[in-house]
Amino acid sequence: MNSQQEQVQSPSLDDCLKLLRGERDEQRLAGLLLVTKFCKGDDVASLRKVYDAVGIQFLGRLLRTGMGKGTVSGNGADNRDAYLQLSVTVLAAFCRVPEIASSEDMVLKIPVILEIMSKSNSPVLEECYEFLYLVTVSCEDGAMTLYDYGGMKLLASQMCTLPDGSHMMELAMKMVQSMLSKLSQDSITNDCLSELPMVVVPIARQFAVLHNELKFEALHLLSYIFSSKYSGTIGQIMRVGIVAILQNRVAPSEKLHALILAESIVSILGESWVIGQSSLPDLQDPVPADRCLLLVLESSRVEVDVLLNELAYLKYEASKNTSTTAEAILLKQQNVAVAFSLVERIIKLISAMTGNEGELIGENTFIKVINGLNETISVVLEYLKDAKEHGQNKGNDLLASVRVVGSYLAETPDAFKDKVTELLGYMLSIEADDESSPFYSICFLLPMLCQITMKIEGCKALISSGCYKAVVECLVKVIGPSCYTVEDDSCIFLACDTMLNLLLKKGQVQFSMDESTVVNLLMALGYWAEDANDPSVLMMASSICALLFDYTSEEALLNHPNFDISSLGRLSQLIARSLAFSKRGVSDAVRAEMDLLEIVISGFSRWAHRFPRISEAVERIS
Repeated sequence: MNSQQEQVQSPSLDDCLKLLRGERDEQRLAGLLLVTKFCKGDDVASLRKVYDAVGIQFLGRLLRTGMGKGTVSGNGADNRDAYLQLSVTVLAAFCRVPEIASSEDMVLKIPVILEIMSKSNSPVLEECYEFLYLVTVSCEDGAMTLYDYGGMKLLASQMCTLPDGSHMMELAMKMVQSMLSKLSQDSITNDCLSELPMVVVPIARQFAVLHNELKFEALHLLSYIFSSKYSGTIGQIMRVGIVAILQNRVAPSEKLHALILAESIVSILGESWVIGQSSLPDLQDPVPADRCLLLVLESSRVEVDVLLNELAYLKYEASKNTSTTAEAILLKQQNVAVAFSLVERIIKLISAMTGNEGELIGENTFIKVINGLNETISVVLEYLKDAKEHGQNKGNDLLASVRVVGSYLAETPDAFKDKVTELLGYMLSIEADDESSPFYSICFLLPMLCQITMKIEGCKALISSGCYKAVVECLVKVIGPSCYTVEDDSCIFLACDTMLNLLLKKGQVQFSMDESTVVNLLMALGYWAEDANDPSVLMMASSICALLFDYTSEEALLNHPNFDISSLGRLSQLIARSLAFSKRGVSDAVRAEMDLLEIVISGFSRWAHRFPRISEAVERIS
């Protein structure tokens, strides 16, 4: 009975509309207070009726009163907060109707809403976000007005304080996307220089910590921001700021933070970010094209020198087995990794620029960079020598040291010849903290090893030190059943080329391999090429096998405890498929692998009589 009485007594939408059309403000206020009962999110028809009844002028007066700028008859001053809450909530509700959201009346309200949002602890902040989002996405004028009145700057300042994954964060990201899509490149370059970097951080945080649909919204927006249209602007801003820090007398910790930021930017935008003239509207003196490159390299060199000295002291001289020492070592390892990364990036940049016409840096700058790199690599080699003398071959800092040395030697394999020869075996034995046996250290040095083994002297160095076994072990790991993962196939082919260089010169350098090494490598090569359709894989594997067969026979292989008939079957098919290339005519595929094919043909003629099963397989395919 009570519920029936309540239904009868409850006002209807018509009653609400009558109040909204009343002549007195008190009537309209009473009508507005009832609006939310009839204006559900999807009830567009009711929202339209209510909007037409109340009129935009009354809503405008109510909004101004709530802001302390106008009056509504009654106790306006006493109810200011309530008026503000009511007016913004109702405006946001009305904008769920697309025609209302895109109207000039609502676009003109954007500056007022931004002013409300700028007040600290605004009680209607979420409703303001809702209003701005609906108006911004409904029409181009909405997005441009939001930007013109400082919307990007305000959002950038507030996004860092919004809760992760919140509705307001989602709306803020969508408004940023909407504004960026409407802005011209000139607007981005001249007016939006400080805001873009500010919004990247909170958006990137959403991408990192969330596990819902908003994570993908963040992904798309970050991708959009870092597209070519905007990345140049951000890069210029960051370059100017980092140069300002690195070239002035600031605390070492601040320079380190600048290097950390530089490393992050280079990871996103590429090595070329460190060169290029930066000219911003408020910058009186443009930054020269090579300034950032030289400052980043010099600062990185200083960090490498200082941090490696400190690490050596902590590891070999300071009190052992204390938590403080362990934490200090970890922090310095992390910091030196940043400096190493920047040095590697500069090595890669200089390598790419060498021989190019129209160089972006002058000869004097180029010489300065080379000299700086030489000095840094010398410091790193001394650090490795010190670690060797202390019997240390495990640690992420040691592996990072090998990596930066490997990057440099890949471009200048004959540099520091005596030091490298002395340390080569040790460097190949270095393991990361989480490695059970050396692997990545070998991968990092393969470009250099491949180049030096093109010469007799380099082959002798690798053989006399026994370092070739490390290359074999690495190769077996990446192509055999253990399936070690590598970033790309270049590591595999560098190891193969290194072994091929050694085996082709085995007569000149008196190179012999023990039976177990030969067996392990043959089995891995057969496994790698078993289902391969790539001619380069097939011919590389078979050419190395053809040279390895010089050391053994079918009988000897089958008598080895780790070798079985199935392995011999894989190798037989490998050689047979490779020799079948010579029957296909001079196609592009055959022409590209002709030098390797000749190695297989020549090898087969030498040892076919010792491998009857391989000979039978070749005859069947022929």
